[in-house]
Amino acid sequence: MNKLSKCIFTGLLALYCLTAFGEEKNEEKRAKAGQPHTVAILNFSERGSGVKDTGSQVAELMFAHLVSNANIWLVERQDLQKVLTEAELNLSGAVNPNQAIQVGQLSGARIIITGSVFKIRNKTYIVAKVIGTETSRVLGESTNGTNSLDELSEELAKKVSALIEEEAKKLLAKKSSKKNLIAELKTKMKNTKKPTVYIDINEEHLGKKSKDPAAQTEFQLICKELGFTVTGLKADAELIITGEGFSEFSARRQKLISVKARLEVKIVDRQGKIVAVDRQTDIAVDLAENIAGKTALQSAAQKVAVRLLTKLIKK
Repeated sequence: MNKLSKCIFTGLLALYCLTAFGEEKNEEKRAKAGQPHTVAILNFSERGSGVKDTGSQVAELMFAHLVSNANIWLVERQDLQKVLTEAELNLSGAVNPNQAIQVGQLSGARIIITGSVFKIRNKTYIVAKVIGTETSRVLGESTNGTNSLDELSEELAKKVSALIEEEAKKLLAKKSSKKNLIAELKTKMKNTKKPTVYIDINEEHLGKKSKDPAAQTEFQLICKELGFTVTGLKADAELIITGEGFSEFSARRQKLISVKARLEVKIVDRQGKIVAVDRQTDIAVDLAENIAGKTALQSAAQKVAVRLLTKLIKK
């Protein structure tokens, strides 16, 4: 290889490396810039005659039309139905705020899409409700016409997608930093006796037991920050916090990986009486699957810890 060829080769190699490095950095920035909106689509209710079986069809079509949106991560319909069955919820169309919050906690969805389908003469109307599971805020979009259900659903999906992008701040709760959350809890617990706690939360990712459980670590850190004595001896504890958490691969888009985690935690006293129970599903996105799993479990643990420790104050 002559000098000119070597220079050209070296230059191309450097350009390739810089480009690859730049693309990787862009992916990292995109991953850290903010989580995509996690959305669950419930069956639409059917109102009046002439729309039998269209409620579930609209939900499936909306899913098909929204799934390609890079800023929306959809909860799989089968997973959602499993969650609803477990919680003995049969939701369609009319969802009250408490139910929306519950569905959000159990599915990891921060936004729910549902609504209704009805006909007037030869026109089909589809009305969508877009509900923030953290804020209980409800926004809406609609479409109507004599077109096919697929065409109307596609038109509605575009409107709903734009609505979520434009009004995300209204639908989603403003994220408080961990520091602020702990400061709020400290204020609430100012004159409350802090018991000695023992924390044991098992954690798995894809069938592999974690050596450094993110959920347990998060619970321990929060309890210590609030002034609880955290002991490593179960016999010394006034309250025992136990739980199980797992995370699993959910979806991949380009280099970004979505992982779903579920955490179940309960607190019992020395006599074995259950003091409080809670559970949370969360979703995280990252370039690395294991990191996304840890992040999702850590986020779920933070939410559960805040709710459970708030219950302790009230008791």
